[in-house]
Parts: sequence; structure tokens; C-alpha cells
Amino acid sequence: MAPRAARILSWALPLGLTIIAALLRIVGVGGPATLLFDETYYVKDAWTLWNLGYEGTWGDDPNAAFEAGDVNGYTDTGSFVAHPPLGKWIIGVGMALFGTGPFGWRIATALVGTLLVPLLYVVAKRLTGSLWLATVAGALIAIDPLAVAMSRIALLDSSLALFVLLAFWFVLLDRTGTVARIRASTDAIAGPTIWRRPWILAAGAALGLASAVKWSGLYALAVLGIAIVVMDAIDRRRAGVGRWVEAAIGRQGPVSFVLLVPPALAVYLAAWTGWFATDGGYDRDSSSNPFTALWNYHRTVLSFHETVTSGHTYASPAAEWIPMLNPTLMQRTTEDDGGVGLMAALPNPVLWWAAVVAVVWVAVRIFIALANKRPISGTDGFLLAGICATYAPWLLLPSRTMFTFYAITVLPFAILAVVVLAARLRARDDPERAAVARAATSTALIAILLVGLFFLPFGTGWVEPEWLYKAHLWLPSWYL
Repeated sequence: MAPRAARILSWALPLGLTIIAALLRIVGVGGPATLLFDETYYVKDAWTLWNLGYEGTWGDDPNAAFEAGDVNGYTDTGSFVAHPPLGKWIIGVGMALFGTGPFGWRIATALVGTLLVPLLYVVAKRLTGSLWLATVAGALIAIDPLAVAMSRIALLDSSLALFVLLAFWFVLLDRTGTVARIRASTDAIAGPTIWRRPWILAAGAALGLASAVKWSGLYALAVLGIAIVVMDAIDRRRAGVGRWVEAAIGRQGPVSFVLLVPPALAVYLAAWTGWFATDGGYDRDSSSNPFTALWNYHRTVLSFHETVTSGHTYASPAAEWIPMLNPTLMQRTTEDDGGVGLMAALPNPVLWWAAVVAVVWVAVRIFIALANKRPISGTDGFLLAGICATYAPWLLLPSRTMFTFYAITVLPFAILAVVVLAARLRARDDPERAAVARAATSTALIAILLVGLFFLPFGTGWVEPEWLYKAHLWLPSWYL
């Protein structure tokens, strides 16, 4: 391909994908005009945040009035909420700009979900080096029913997914300069101590944003912090540094901590500005020192999260997410002629199950590398870190009430695992085998895209004939 054509495509393809994603997420997002699922909490919290600077309380059964346009039924008494404020501030921006109707309370989440598409594209292009596989990755998330559904409802998890993936992207951008500095160092014993790592600062800020949406962003902060130290150790070993382990942990490790964690903390605290600047927020009067008062609030929230074990129709522990045994139903429409429309937290099942195979393949490669005392691949480490940050922690909390829509944070890394596997299968040295691999992987990826289109109505809530709706029910538990 000519360089000019390649440059045009490198802009045109992600732009086209972003436009498609925006249309799927924004068109019709103003319906239904009712609060869906946990919108009942986050939308009203967002409106009081915008008006009070903190989440206020509402009277009994305020939803009907709110949906009818009476959005002033709140009081200035602070309400206990289980999640930090940033995700609700994002929802509130949409309401401030576009009104308090359903379009206004959902548009910001739709835009956030749209931004996931070009971001995943650039990450996939860097990992695979392939314009076409990056395009496939962007297309897979653009039409994925889980990604679309979570963009068309005013919940917090799409914002969390965006900020977590953004942090991982920044760490990828840090790699080139850091590796070059380590290789250029004349210190053969420990290598350099590198303070100039602006992308790690940016990653810390992104993780602060993620944690200010939901505390599960802290999992990503912990995993990426460890991953940065491990990558530094591997890079020093490859550069011939003698005491590469001690240098990565004892010298560069504390520096990386300073570059990553304080920015995350500063951004996280900044998200609480409204709570700090007013005196009506929950627990705001528990101490004359606002930081102590915030600490008291956080202790209460932590206690709440530790005891969230109540039953729910759509509760689904993390072990069930792989087969998606109990997908969360967001909306159901039934028409007189038998037509059914669903919006559910169900990803493209073939993509999801292919990702399970790809992740297992990554884990096996890492195990073999470690068993043979070889450095692990940076791409493999990136993928494993992404899965560990977004999925593995939930496996440690089997009794906690959770839902399949939490998997939206896992989805980008699942897609990346699939396209990276495809890239490696296609990169055979033998031309004949490479041609077979290209044909096989292209067929598989096209099939996965077609299944994504088939399940797209579960993301948008489009009404289907009953026979077509039933054709989607591949497992009995999907009968939503």
C-alpha cells in the first residue's frame, strides 16, 4: 500500500468506526423516558450534584415525578452514596447542557462509550502493528451489544472502562522512551533511575479518574503499579544490567510509585471538590477537618461494600461472566404482535468465548516463558495485566452482589487478546502456513463480526419479531 493511502486510511478507518459507534449509541438514546435499572440512583444523584455540589436526598418514590419533568423534589440533606462522584458529574454535564429529560441524562454516557472505540483502535494498532486488525478491534467494540447497551444507559461503568483503558494506553506510550534510556545507560550494574516519565504521570491521573468513578479503579492502579516495576525489571535484564531485580524494585520502583500514585490521589480528591466546597454533603460535619470527614465517609462506604450480599434477580458472580449465565436486563419491550425488544448486558458471545481461549493462550505463553527463565513478552504482560485489573479481583469476592455489566471494563482487553492472537497466528515464517493462517483468522474474525451484528439488537433495544428474538436465546438463562 502506498504511504499516502496508508496515512489516509489510518485516519479514515477509526473516524468511520467512531461515527458508526456514535450513531448506534446516540440515535434514539432519549427513549424510553423512564429511569432504567440503576439510573434511578445515578441520574438523580447527578442532578443534585450539579445543583448542590453533593448528592442530596429525595422524597419517597420520586421517579414518576422526575420522569415527568419535576426534577426539584430533592432536599439539601446529604445522601449516603456508595460510589465517588465523578461518574455522576459526567452524567450531570449532559443534563446541564441538554436538559433533564432522558436524552440529557444519557447523552454523556453515550459519548463516553463512543470514545472507547477510537481509543481501543489505537491501542490495538500499537500492539499488533496492523491497520486492519486495529480496525477489526474498533469494529468489534463499536457493534458489541454489551458496549452499546452500556453506552445507552446512564450508569458509571462505561466511564470506568474508558479511564482504565486510557491509563493502559499511557503506559504503552511510556515504553519506547523508557526502554531507550535504559539501553543508553552506561551503568551496567543498576541502570538509570528515570524521573522523566510524563506518560506515567498521565497514567496516574487517568487511574485517579477511574477510581473517582468507582473504587474498582483502584484494582487497575495496583495492577499497573506492579506491572510497571515488572516491565522495568525485564527491560533492565534485556539491556544487560547486572542487578536488574534490585534496581527495578529498590531504585526505580519508588520513583515509579511517586510518578503514579500521587497524581492518582490528587485527581481523585479533585473529584470531591463539590463536597469539600459545601457543608451539606454526607458526613461533611463529622469533623472540622474536611479530610478527616472524607476519611470517615470512606470508612462508611468501605463497610457498605464489604457487606453488599443482598439477593437480586440479575446478580451474577464473576465466575458466571465467562458463559454469561445471567445477563443483566436493562429494558424489555413487548408489542401486541409478539415483537420483543431487549437491552441487556450480554456481549457478543462468540467474541467473548474466543477471548477466553485467547487469554488462556496468553497465560500459557507467560507460564512457558517463566518456566524456561525467559523474559515474558511485553504484549502478553500488557494483556494479562488488563485482565487481572478488570476481572481477576471480582473472582476473589464470590459472595458480593455483582452484575454482568461490570464486564464492560474487561471487554476491551478481551478484544485485544483476540486480535493479538490473530496477529501472531498470521505472522508465520513459512509463507504457505502464513497464507493458511491469514485465511483462517480472517474467516474467524468476519464470523465474529457477523455474530456481533446479529446480537446488536440486544444492545440497542430494537424490537424484533418473536422468532428472531428466540433465535438469540442460545442458553436457557438468556430467556430475558
